[in-house]
Amino acid sequence: MTSYAPPLAGIRVLELGSSVAGPSAGRLLADLGADVLKVESAEGDGLRTWGAPAPDGTSWWFKSHNRNKRFLCFDLHEEADRETVRAIALQCDVLIENFRPGRLEAWGLGYEALRAQHPRLIYASISGYGQDGPYRDRTGFGNIAEAMGGFRYVTGYPDRPPVRVGISLADELAALNLVVGILAALRARDRDGVGDLIDVSLLESCIALTQGQLPEYAALGVVRERQGNRFSAAAPSGVYPTRDGRWIAIGANADSIFRRFAAAIGRPELAADPRFATNRDRSRNIAELEAAIAAWTQSVDAGEAARVLTGAGVPAGPVYSIADIVADEQVRARGVVRYLDDGAGNCVATAAPAARLRAHPAVLDHAARDVGADTDAVLAELGIGGSR
Repeated sequence: MTSYAPPLAGIRVLELGSSVAGPSAGRLLADLGADVLKVESAEGDGLRTWGAPAPDGTSWWFKSHNRNKRFLCFDLHEEADRETVRAIALQCDVLIENFRPGRLEAWGLGYEALRAQHPRLIYASISGYGQDGPYRDRTGFGNIAEAMGGFRYVTGYPDRPPVRVGISLADELAALNLVVGILAALRARDRDGVGDLIDVSLLESCIALTQGQLPEYAALGVVRERQGNRFSAAAPSGVYPTRDGRWIAIGANADSIFRRFAAAIGRPELAADPRFATNRDRSRNIAELEAAIAAWTQSVDAGEAARVLTGAGVPAGPVYSIADIVADEQVRARGVVRYLDDGAGNCVATAAPAARLRAHPAVLDHAARDVGADTDAVLAELGIGGSR
């Protein structure tokens, strides 16, 4: 099949974001072929110091998180640098920013100021709580959004404090929502000839993913509580201990799958038991059902449990560490783990884009580079005077 240029080839993006959310959105666009120009101060994005450092001192996380971008160095506290950044923005299709609301407006880099000169600009903002409302001026961090957005309340066990998910979930969700908005705005611009302002908050990105909780509360007054590994809407759908000290995830909540599951573990009578006949029956009697499941999983190793269940058409899989993920045959066969050069002699592992386009494939070119590595080249390319 013929391959074409990546879908966003020819789209130029100015990234004024830092840390996780804004740069994550920039990375997703860069993966799709956009030319993403990341602006940092001389000190660099704070994420450069998060996590384990590479030999050059920059974190491995940053190198992967900011792949495929070009790196510019400007101090937005300085008027001359702001003027240069403004000139760059006027030659871009998209601007991404995750400053506190009002900060870029005060610097003359807000949406209205730029739109007056560049009506086709798509201005994409991520903030903690949104561009208006009583919390607008609060500093917004992902962990606070996950708490106020309902994630922490339902995560963990009922007799223990709320816990965090092991990744920056709110930031990544906001980035995904921002990219959806950007892609929609690009399509609308093709049709209508004008850009747009996109307003995504960390808080609302979490609330949008609370699934059935909102309609259940509005209709019935039900407040979902922490349930550990149980899923109140469907059963069985949990994580169970195995003989070798590992854990296996099992999803046998559809009635037909549950019958196959019961037969596979040598307990066909479970499917005939009126307590477990339907999903709602199983959900009401989950404690008794999970005791029976755990009795079986603890009699076999995780690998054997997965082999038996997947062989019977039951969704199941071991709980993986990152080491397990890298070694997995499906991950290896699909080339999920890629290795990129950062220009400083480091080979950086990174995960391939999750959305695979056959005719317009993404291209992973390089890991993140040094602060300002591309400043002079970009200014010359855009015909903007000055160098750094």
